[in-house]
Amino acid sequence: MSINSAMLAGVSGLVANSSALAAISDNIANVNTTAYKRNQVDFATMVTSQAVKGEYSAGGVQGTSKQFVSQQGLIQSSSSSTSLAISGDGFFVVTTKGAGLAASDPREFTRAGAFAPDAAGYLVNDAGLYLQGWPVQPNGTFATDPSDLSKIGPINVKNLGAAVRQTSNLGISANLDQTTPVGAAAATYNKATKSMAAYAATGTGTPPDAPPMELSVVDSMGGTHKFALAFEKTATPNTWNAEIYAVPASDVLTTGPNGQIAAGLVKFNTDGSIDLANSTLFGAAGAPPTINLAASGGLAPAWAASLGIAAQPLSLDLSQFTQLAAATTVNSVTSNGAAVGNIVGVQVGTDGVVSALFDNSQVRKIAQVAIATFPNADGLQAVNGNAYMTAMPAGQMTLKTAGAGGAGKISPSSLEASTVDLSTEFTGLITTQKAYSASSKIITTADNMLTELINIIR
Repeated sequence: MSINSAMLAGVSGLVANSSALAAISDNIANVNTTAYKRNQVDFATMVTSQAVKGEYSAGGVQGTSKQFVSQQGLIQSSSSSTSLAISGDGFFVVTTKGAGLAASDPREFTRAGAFAPDAAGYLVNDAGLYLQGWPVQPNGTFATDPSDLSKIGPINVKNLGAAVRQTSNLGISANLDQTTPVGAAAATYNKATKSMAAYAATGTGTPPDAPPMELSVVDSMGGTHKFALAFEKTATPNTWNAEIYAVPASDVLTTGPNGQIAAGLVKFNTDGSIDLANSTLFGAAGAPPTINLAASGGLAPAWAASLGIAAQPLSLDLSQFTQLAAATTVNSVTSNGAAVGNIVGVQVGTDGVVSALFDNSQVRKIAQVAIATFPNADGLQAVNGNAYMTAMPAGQMTLKTAGAGGAGKISPSSLEASTVDLSTEFTGLITTQKAYSASSKIITTADNMLTELINIIR
């Protein structure tokens, strides 16, 4: 009977609009949830076979839930350096635990990037999901893989120990006074027996013609040592005796006297610029300005055996040395070494590289955030914590680095807002309520008609 089909159509309308109301309720409740993606219930007609000529059988309506997972939310700034947003396609790979992660543990995917270190140092978001990434290799690179989830792990930003960087490059900008008179000691100077290094250590060698220039060198264990660069003017114009020696001399083992590491001539051109091609401080004329200190106990020059530290090549940039008619002065000394430092902060780049910042100005890479992409992100299966799991409609997952292969870039110190528009949702509430009332009116009307039909026999 067509009245019965009308009643069933009204019931289907109630069910479909109830689903629509539930979806709207979820959207409104999550308007401030980070990276929440709105849901929507779309309606589709149901058609029944019209078996009896001249009569119409109502089919009703069916509600189909639809996720807008791929819709980009507004990127908003955050005060936390570990809050992350993805600008573009992709998801953070997360797990429900940090330490003890096994290959069999499920991986989930989210764009909710409000990550912060937990008590153990792992980056975890508000839903308790741990951020995954490729750990840094010993050579400073990352062994990325597009499909192997076992190669990524939880990112820990605390248990890193201290940071040390041994000095490998020193740059010196200085001027030697061209008007310095040749002292009487210049005639007796001998780098092997009457050296400036000996004078610094015992007071019995040849004094330099200018205060020695101090150089700070950091070793492989973070210890700091002082080297000195001293000059003695010779009777030959534009030519100076020069020595590099350790203070104290006991820090190094050398073939020269009293910690002398290098000794020779430094020459200048007639315009006052340094003539490195004809200088012999580092060996033969034009030799690279490099000192190679062997490991403790090695062949000289080497670190003292008592120190127990590693070998250390040291390059000196003297290209900014001048000999002008002005006071002898050191303009600047630059070094790439850093003594022992402790972690003071974390930064994340747009490429997803997570780095630790130390109080000795060192930056150490920790990991690179993995970005997962899907051919059809709207087909993912939603789970608790504003996250998703893989599903057949979503297609095959691919892991990428941020900004590569179509993956979005990381926006550090940012969060993605929800995609809920309250004006749209409130309008939907009104129309859904009216549609629900109308469907209930169908049932009431069909009930009245059936009552009239029953009353015909009275």
